[in-house]
Amino acid sequence: MSLLLRRPPGREAFPGDVFYLHSRLLERAAKMSKDMGGGSLTAFPVIETQAGDVSAYIATNVISITDGQIFLETELFYKGIRPALNVGLSVSRVGSAAQFPAMKQVAGTLKLELAQYREVAAFAQFGSDLDAATQYVLERGARLTEVLKQRQFNPMPIEEQVVVVYAATKGYLDKVSTSDITAAEAAILKHVDPAIYKVLRAKQKITPELTAHLHAQLSSVPLPGQ
Repeated sequence: MSLLLRRPPGREAFPGDVFYLHSRLLERAAKMSKDMGGGSLTAFPVIETQAGDVSAYIATNVISITDGQIFLETELFYKGIRPALNVGLSVSRVGSAAQFPAMKQVAGTLKLELAQYREVAAFAQFGSDLDAATQYVLERGARLTEVLKQRQFNPMPIEEQVVVVYAATKGYLDKVSTSDITAAEAAILKHVDPAIYKVLRAKQKITPELTAHLHAQLSSVPLPGQ
């Protein structure tokens, strides 16, 4: 890059003003005023890390400018976890302000549970004697990981996502084996009253009445292995 720009090399052979170059490029993202015709332009920078090092020079520069990052991990991809999203390193600085309110309600504990699962799984491989609490964290984490998998070219409406995540986080899938999670998802989406999806789309939140309706519906779903 330094050679192409005809600049003296700086840290890690990048030009000394590479941070300025990044910010100047990303400043093109904007929301236009209505007086100027409206519309918006979104910048979506993609950084290839070296050996998964998110703390490298270029990665940290871009992270400091953007409103968050999605960190995709090669190891997860080869394990069949797709999208291969590292939950611990992926962050949104916009937070719940841009999140579907109902999803915010049901997914509040999801990231914490997955982080606990990854941490416990890393240590569990070194020992065979696990207590009941540790075994529960591992099994629940494995189910949540399966729930978050998505096939290519298979988008899911947000209201269906809310119902599936609700079922997973509230324990309705705790007795389903990991290999049957995909079939359980399909059974839930087929069995749940379509009126629930309409209410979620319209009100965008889970009311006490909707919670009771969801509980009645999910409790009667014929799940695999039950």
